[in-house]
Amino acid sequence: MADIVLINPRFEVSYWGLEHAMPYFGKRAVFPVAALSLLAALTPSPHQVTLIDENVEPIDFDRCARADVVGLTGMSVQRFRMREILAELKRRGLFTLVGGPWVTLQEDYFDGLADTIFVGEAEDTWPLFLAEWAEGRAGRRYEQTERTDMTRVPVPRFDLLPMKHYAFGSVQFSRGCPFTCEFCDIIVTFGRRPRLKTGAQVIAEIEALHAQGAEFVFIVDDNLIGNKNAIRPVLREVAAWQEARGYPLTFFTEASLDLAEDPDLMALMSAVNIVTVFVGIESPNDAALIETKKKQNLRGVRTLVEKVHAIQDAGLEVWCGMILGFDSDDSTVFEAHRRFLADARIMHSMTGMLTALPKTPLHARLALEGRLDPADQSPFGTNVIPLRLGRDELCRGYLALMNELYAPVAYFDRFDALFVQGRLRFNQTRRRFWATHPWRSALSGAKALVQAAAILARLQWHVRDPALRREYRRRLVSLVRVRREPEMLLVYAMKCAIHAHVHTLTRSMSGAAGAISNTF
Repeated sequence: MADIVLINPRFEVSYWGLEHAMPYFGKRAVFPVAALSLLAALTPSPHQVTLIDENVEPIDFDRCARADVVGLTGMSVQRFRMREILAELKRRGLFTLVGGPWVTLQEDYFDGLADTIFVGEAEDTWPLFLAEWAEGRAGRRYEQTERTDMTRVPVPRFDLLPMKHYAFGSVQFSRGCPFTCEFCDIIVTFGRRPRLKTGAQVIAEIEALHAQGAEFVFIVDDNLIGNKNAIRPVLREVAAWQEARGYPLTFFTEASLDLAEDPDLMALMSAVNIVTVFVGIESPNDAALIETKKKQNLRGVRTLVEKVHAIQDAGLEVWCGMILGFDSDDSTVFEAHRRFLADARIMHSMTGMLTALPKTPLHARLALEGRLDPADQSPFGTNVIPLRLGRDELCRGYLALMNELYAPVAYFDRFDALFVQGRLRFNQTRRRFWATHPWRSALSGAKALVQAAAILARLQWHVRDPALRREYRRRLVSLVRVRREPEMLLVYAMKCAIHAHVHTLTRSMSGAAGAISNTF
């Protein structure tokens, strides 16, 4: 029997992490990574597993020292912290494992620190490793010869994590994406053929999350609609589960922009109570999209702005990913991004500079062209040497754009355009349900008001900038003149908390260009 400790290292402060917003929500981290609880579920008896997420609790190295095996997972933005942890574990003479996205792409990164690495998926290789370790013949490297059959994936062990400290639960319906974006590592790790769990598996997972007290759940699929025909029956099962229980869960997810061309699918997502969808738009410039093989964004007769509006009109808020530094980008790109996000009424843009990850087609191409910076942490915030922009020009333009996007007036002008003038309405299916169950509506409304009041009170107490506090109050007064629904007030409070995070982050970034690539 092995005593196993699995660790998710602390993330650098980032857009996705919302670290500065978490205290306003009364939480410690946004959501748990999928690897820890899934590996625990894949661990056969009689092995024992302890899970440690450094984002919600400190690492107890004394506890690790009593383990037979200590494993780490991690993304590129965690790689420096991973090295620190591994160095301490090796100092204590422990057997160490590393898996996850970063080591899958850069297999030699932890040489000398990791006894065993796992490349790619591990549903088959993790049990194999445990069997070989027990026999005293553990290998140095494990990689599955076939993609995981998603219909065999067990329910993750959410019960082994302190779920009360996360703002969201997380669930995965599928893996893989059919598209070929040049910069993306998803198809390297998960392939181009989307593989789905069954409806019964998904229901079992969301029931497990619901049992742990989750109210908000992030569907972590990189493209939920990669196989539209296959995802529809799964969504119908989830919608039926939600309706039978009064819609206890609110979902967020990721999808490709071709969602805008499928009104029936958008209606089905709304029926599931998906309220927000993250879309990889990447650039407002057609030349950049063609260059990076993101041609799916250009299909159809609608413009990019019109496609975003179509999704919003279906009751789904759009967050997006945007990239600066494509070969076709010149000095006009920064204003083009700012104007696009304003016209599209997108409040939240995960904007970053183009980065070439190992094993991606972009990395291979730029290596041949001699346009990769070999530094592990470049002072310019990216390993890509741009073609039509100077490196300092790209870095400074990026910082200026981020400060413009998250200046209070610009941010809340986008809020007004979407929720006041645009009158985006979430939860239309749930609202119709509540119309026949008024007591549920009253209870939910009261709960939303209490939550909104708590968040806004914390903001007024803890935000140091008096001008920012005044702006939050001023916009609230403006909002309630038009929309007084309790849920809308909660949305506004959450947007203020998120703004406090990104506003703090962008201001701190201005003096730390070398850390930018690890920030967004």
